[in-house]
Amino acid sequence: MKLFMKYLKNAVKCTVVLGVLCTVIYPAALTLAGQALFPKQANGSMVMAVIDGEERAVGSKYVGQQFEDPRFFHGRISSVNYNCYTQEEKEDGSYGGVASGSFNYGNSNPDLKTRVEADMAAWMEAHPDVKQEDIPSDLLTASGSGLDPHISVQGARVQVGEIAKASGLTEEELNAIIDNNTQKKALGIFGEEAVNVLGCNLEIANRLGILTLK
Repeated sequence: MKLFMKYLKNAVKCTVVLGVLCTVIYPAALTLAGQALFPKQANGSMVMAVIDGEERAVGSKYVGQQFEDPRFFHGRISSVNYNCYTQEEKEDGSYGGVASGSFNYGNSNPDLKTRVEADMAAWMEAHPDVKQEDIPSDLLTASGSGLDPHISVQGARVQVGEIAKASGLTEEELNAIIDNNTQKKALGIFGEEAVNVLGCNLEIANRLGILTLK
């Protein structure tokens, strides 16, 4: 019995120590280190802009948003609709709360073909001057998270014509904006170049006088 109580006491002590270490000290240390060394990243890499004289957060550098205005670049297909829902959808149960994720359709799933064909038709209607074979695959496929903030360089270039018509900016200006917001390959060889959609659209909004970039 004494031996059992000794083991029990040691087990309780170990549980308490590990509980305090793992649930209090470790998270607190990481939080303090993050705020001290990487405050911008630790707080969501928020992007700030001045709108109507007031500084506001307009999004995160690493979280995609839904853009419908024809003056702006559009991102990838999102299976979670970039967490944008109407009040009616929230009331009828279509909105399941803030989420991320993909459709996870297999290549043989007929729903994938139906979805891609519908999105292709909608895209072609909005961009009648673009040939179907010139549309890059990333504009018609969902990312793993459904919140991808990037598109391919070609995915941005094919939108330039219609954005120029809607915004009044020249194609040269829009191509320069794409270049300004293109993330290069890691170490020059790994991955692919990617364009940050929010960054591009903020530059457009700045040139149109909608907001002022910080």
